Amino acid sequence: MANFENEIGVQPPLGFWDPLGLLKDADQERFERLRTVETKHGRIAQLAILGHLVTTAGVRLPGDIAFGVPFSSVKAGLAAFETIPAAGVAQIIAFIGLIELGYAARKDDIEAAQLKASGWDQETINKKLAIELNNGRAAQVGILALAVHEKLNNDPYIINTLLGFPVPFNQ
Repeated sequence: MANFENEIGVQPPLGFWDPLGLLKDADQERFERLRTVETKHGRIAQLAILGHLVTTAGVRLPGDIAFGVPFSSVKAGLAAFETIPAAGVAQIIAFIGLIELGYAARKDDIEAAQLKASGWDQETINKKLAIELNNGRAAQVGILALAVHEKLNNDPYIINTLLGFPVPFNQ
């Protein structure tokens, strides 16, 4: 079993945290695979949070998402799946799959080029990677909370409501 106590992303207050034991008896290759998945899901969650905020603010693309279904008629959050036709959802999933395949094939090249272009030293790169992991972790929890509160009472921005500044959502 490898020791993962000194990996990027292991930091106070939790330190190395593996409550499900996914890395028990794991080697470095398994750790790196799970770290890649965690980073990818964190990036997706950050984009999901951004998309949720932007669509809740009323910003929509021009044109139609499907024949006769303008983007302006699509609700925000999970309610969007009630508006988009099934074929449209299938196209979105297929498009995401194509992006995933293309990125997976070029991931190492893309990341190496970005790090080289940044001009950062290794210490700064490690700090930025740790920040990205933490932001991704927070975004994963955040998008889950938005979805849960949307389904509970159609008020994903409940903290705003509690503070006296409710956000109209899909009304």
